[in-house]
Amino acid sequence: MDASAPQWLVALEASGVGAAIRQSPLLYPAANVAHVVGVAGFAGAVAVLDLVLLGVIRAHERFRLALAARRFAVGFLALVVATGLMLFVAEASHVALNPLFLVKMALLVLAGVNAFLIAGPAMDRLALIEDSQPVPRRLRVSAGLSIFVWLTIVGLGRAIAYY
Repeated sequence: MDASAPQWLVALEASGVGAAIRQSPLLYPAANVAHVVGVAGFAGAVAVLDLVLLGVIRAHERFRLALAARRFAVGFLALVVATGLMLFVAEASHVALNPLFLVKMALLVLAGVNAFLIAGPAMDRLALIEDSQPVPRRLRVSAGLSIFVWLTIVGLGRAIAYY
């Protein structure tokens, strides 16, 4: 534990849940593996969605493909969040002070704003246009931002362990 961390983080890490995750021969490794699997599934679903929106994947019924990819992304995101919280609780005082973690959290907020305030509402427009018509510029920009931000988040997530 890092005594220089805010007291609530030290308490969270020292809690029974934090200790159980850290001390279990199965919980922490299982959460770590599930987190990586979730990130891989989420990244794949987001990549399909973003590549459809960028026009790189030209599919018949692209709106249906985009919706299916979004559903998979949401499911995998639930796994990523649940396992990420487990990993965080186990090492909260150390991880929260890591500058890479702080940048990752800021980018997660940006990704959420992009998904819910820009891409989400704009997806309704995609349903109204023919597959042969170009994807609206707003969705293409959102998809490009999404790819950049998520790749950066994944890279930071891996780097946190070594910083």
